[in-house]
Amino acid sequence: MKYDFNTTEARAKTLDEQDSLAEYRSKFFIPKNKIYVDGNSLGLMPKLSETSLLRIIDEWKTIAIDGWLDAEKPWFFFSEDLGAQIAPIVGAKPDEVVATGTTTVNLHALVSSFYKPKEGCSKLLADELNFPTDIYALKSQVALKGYNPESELILTPSKDGRVLDEKDIVDLMTDDVALIVLPSVLYRSSQLLDIPHLTKEAHKRDINIGFDCSHSVGLVPHKFNEWDVDFAFWCSYKYLNGGPGAPAFLYVNKKHFNEYPGLAGWFGNNKETQFNMSLDFEPATSAGRWQISSPGIIGAAAIEGALAVTLEAGIENIREKSLKLTSYLIYLVDELLAKKPYNISIGTPRDPNRRGGHIALEREEFAFEICEALKSHDVVPDFRPKNIVRIAPIALYNTYQDVWNVVQILKRIIDEKEYKQFIK
Repeated sequence: MKYDFNTTEARAKTLDEQDSLAEYRSKFFIPKNKIYVDGNSLGLMPKLSETSLLRIIDEWKTIAIDGWLDAEKPWFFFSEDLGAQIAPIVGAKPDEVVATGTTTVNLHALVSSFYKPKEGCSKLLADELNFPTDIYALKSQVALKGYNPESELILTPSKDGRVLDEKDIVDLMTDDVALIVLPSVLYRSSQLLDIPHLTKEAHKRDINIGFDCSHSVGLVPHKFNEWDVDFAFWCSYKYLNGGPGAPAFLYVNKKHFNEYPGLAGWFGNNKETQFNMSLDFEPATSAGRWQISSPGIIGAAAIEGALAVTLEAGIENIREKSLKLTSYLIYLVDELLAKKPYNISIGTPRDPNRRGGHIALEREEFAFEICEALKSHDVVPDFRPKNIVRIAPIALYNTYQDVWNVVQILKRIIDEKEYKQFIK
């Protein structure tokens, strides 16, 4: 992709004037006087989310328990309804996705079902750059099946501590691997893994594979069915803007609907017989069978409004603008901050097809202090040890002017050594 960038503020303003998604910024609550570039951790609140939240709160106030069946959108089916709404974004059938649990709980639920170790085939393949919660969960699942995580959980190494080489992952897909679980996008470097390629290679070897898509759903178009992914799970509070602690999602390929859930619960029962109160579990004939507990309706309410905004904007359009925003940030850093005394480098793949929605800005010295200095200028980024400031310009509500301003503030912080006041 080639873009017509330059370092002037006028160019940033022109890019905003030409932005086909510019109208969506007004559909969000933007923190006053802040440049918010941390949507890869928590997306901002869409105004439609407030509407859906208030509707459900009113239903609780006025019809109480009858909301389960008599609400405008009955709570009893709410999780499945949200799953059907998001299905086009991830390239799935409506009954293959459900809003339920949290990311780590869903990881446990899925791995407990798909990890079936046996003699000679007991290893679980993951990677050393994954978010820690996934590794904690995988280690515990290996132990629960009676195996030693130290020997049976194989973590694909990284040559540089930033990215993974898919060839290295494929080389570890040996006959003794029972299951593979990987991230779609690495949370530090923002590397986007080649999901269709890895899935194809896993299936050549008769290995099931699943992905944690927390850093990609709502940002990158997925085609889970076309790619034949076995399962996936993701949070809703980053690029989906579902709110802090909002329920997560899980996807299971329809070919696995006969799989018995490893962690069964009442809400995973067939809806038509759920109130028979039988002590014999009858799994739902959909991804809904991997639900465990009753859904948190109020927590899920905001997702409804947020999804409406994403669907209206279009996931392809979101991806196009996101790549342009991150390319603009990379360009400005290269032009203005790469040389001494700034010494800021890009720790994210430069190939647009290989990156997610944030850019990892690396600096060997004082990266944390620079991040703190940014906050003192009302910029909201985040920091990841040991030397990464993550900047995530979000397509639905950030502007090119935001990106230009962040770079100018970074330049000032280093020019004037403002970061020194944050050294402890």
